[in-house]
Amino acid sequence: MPSTLISLAVATAALVIAIAAAWYPRKYRGLRLPPGPPGWPIVGNLFQVAFSGKKLIHYLRDLQQEYGPILTLQMGVRTVIIISGAEVAHEALVEKGAEFATRPAVESSGRNIFSHKLTVNSAVYGAQWRSLRRNMVSGMLSTLRLQESRPARMRAMDRFMSRIRAEVSASPDGGSVWVLRNARFALVCILLESTFGLLDLDDQLILQVESVLKRVVLTLGMRMDDYMPCLRPFFWRKQSHALALRREQINTLLELINRRRAVLRDMQRSPPDPNVAAAFSYLDSLLEVRFGGCNAMASDEELVTLCTEVLNAGADTTATAVEWAMARIIDNPRIQARLREEITHKVGNTRPVDDKDIDNMPYLQAFVKELLRKHPPTYFLVTHAAVHPGSKLAGYDVPTDANLDVFLPTISEDPKLWDRPMEFDPDRFLSGGEKADITGSAGVRMIPFGAGRRMCPGSAMGTVHIALMVARMVQEFEWCAHPSQPALNYEEMVQFTVVMEHPLLAMVKPRKLSY
Repeated sequence: MPSTLISLAVATAALVIAIAAAWYPRKYRGLRLPPGPPGWPIVGNLFQVAFSGKKLIHYLRDLQQEYGPILTLQMGVRTVIIISGAEVAHEALVEKGAEFATRPAVESSGRNIFSHKLTVNSAVYGAQWRSLRRNMVSGMLSTLRLQESRPARMRAMDRFMSRIRAEVSASPDGGSVWVLRNARFALVCILLESTFGLLDLDDQLILQVESVLKRVVLTLGMRMDDYMPCLRPFFWRKQSHALALRREQINTLLELINRRRAVLRDMQRSPPDPNVAAAFSYLDSLLEVRFGGCNAMASDEELVTLCTEVLNAGADTTATAVEWAMARIIDNPRIQARLREEITHKVGNTRPVDDKDIDNMPYLQAFVKELLRKHPPTYFLVTHAAVHPGSKLAGYDVPTDANLDVFLPTISEDPKLWDRPMEFDPDRFLSGGEKADITGSAGVRMIPFGAGRRMCPGSAMGTVHIALMVARMVQEFEWCAHPSQPALNYEEMVQFTVVMEHPLLAMVKPRKLSY
């Protein structure tokens, strides 16, 4: 950047800071916000959080101990209200769900590029959001659609098992498998088929799409210039990179969109080849829908955005959950033995587990619930905001420009809600044990998919995918710790979802089966 532009940017930043310094103290005059740590001029608590020397999860736990279940952080220009208690979360998401059902007016730079409030997750509360959500449920997530997508799941599971066997055979020690990348590949297979209705995608194209999706999701997080917009000129390289990635995303997925359009044209003359294309896909519904009462159809770029939402939401969170699941299974041989015993008893060794079997496997279901309690996909639900001025929560004022974030770990590990909350024990959910309404409707104890009006509509699909993948992995392989990771490390790292800081490398041994 030329020196004159740098000088201009610095001068502009200084002016913005001076204006903000004079304006901010009057911004919330007369309002009673939740308590929080005192901040610095201009930046608020931003640097205190960034340079605390602690991981965010530990820093927020400490703040909860001091300030209680609802607190305020001033992160630069953004006011962030953090909910870390079950009762306040239930009030915000369920009791007063309509009051706090929208999204913040200003998103992160990455979300502005890749979603621009045209997804179910990012849309403001209103007619367009209702149209988007209704279409996603009817076109992708309803009971009927989940039943119709069963063949896609079974094909993907067979492909998944084959990839693990191939990786085992190719490994120098004859048994090493990287869990996350194989799980993510399988999920992208399922979701590509359900989204585009194309059955003949080769591994190279799937890996290309997966790479683009992963890079997109890593750009969605908050950057320093999202908290301090006056710094944006200094982030021009990141912005340019994001725009280039957006073009790559459009080009990659538009190829699949156009292939589906060709299939639909051919279907007007004759049914599709069942080995090449499905009779229906989520994209088919997007090509027909009019959002929010508008007459205009979605543009190609909007179609890319809407398809990306289901691909990333369904792949990233579930693949992460599967990695945590296998870590727990490897670390607890008793759990692996009980899962294997239940699978053998309910299904046998003559056919693979399918999703119809899951309802008859109470221990597997209890395992998935405990997995989601101890390892929710993210630390925070997608940010909420007040729909109208004058909203109150736990007796405090909530401005419409404040971010409302629900912090999940302090809820799912609250000793007032759970017996032995730090232990991983699926037995807590078996008959006569603890209850787990993951919808949060009756009361919040664990809400890995959110609660109320903005609860993730894909929760049923996500839990089915987790259970099915875990069941197939345990049915077909024995899982052990790798010699390089004899003591599993449960340290966490945020990469959009909460992943294992040290990716799980496992040793596996194929079981003897009769199919």
